[in-house]
Amino acid sequence: MVPYFALIALCVLLDQVVKYLVRANIPLGGSVSFLPGIMDLTYYQNTGMAFSLFSEHTWVLTILSAAVAVALTTLLLSRFITHPFGRISLSLVIAGALGNLIDRAAFGFVTDMFRTLFMNFAVFNVADICITVGAVWLAVYVLFGYEKLEKKSKKEAPTHDGTDLSSDDT
Repeated sequence: MVPYFALIALCVLLDQVVKYLVRANIPLGGSVSFLPGIMDLTYYQNTGMAFSLFSEHTWVLTILSAAVAVALTTLLLSRFITHPFGRISLSLVIAGALGNLIDRAAFGFVTDMFRTLFMNFAVFNVADICITVGAVWLAVYVLFGYEKLEKKSKKEAPTHDGTDLSSDDT
């Protein structure tokens, strides 16, 4: 379980460091070239969620972020998902929820900074990347691998008394 919580901590730390550096070095609404012609770093304060939805209800989003983080952490601890790919996916979503929760609780907004130049898209942050990648991976895992991989993981896992479940005598 430790590697998954280390991944969560690392992603939250990366998210918060990038957000801090943007707030400290780029004026609100200002931009700095990041990947020329592809992406700028633009300091934006988002009181809503993706595409600024629910921007008038920051407190609801704060509660929702906390609830999602608690629910997914409970799911991770429950061992309902035992395969590493599923657990990494869950960990990424948890990290993203926590990263944005920290901003909402501390500032009343989420610091966003990545602005695509080649298409009109919402400004986003590291936590949003974690949520998106984790959610897509989790969806792929649940839809295409859960049944097969969880059966295999559970068969290979030893029971609490040390016996091996893979010796199925039925």
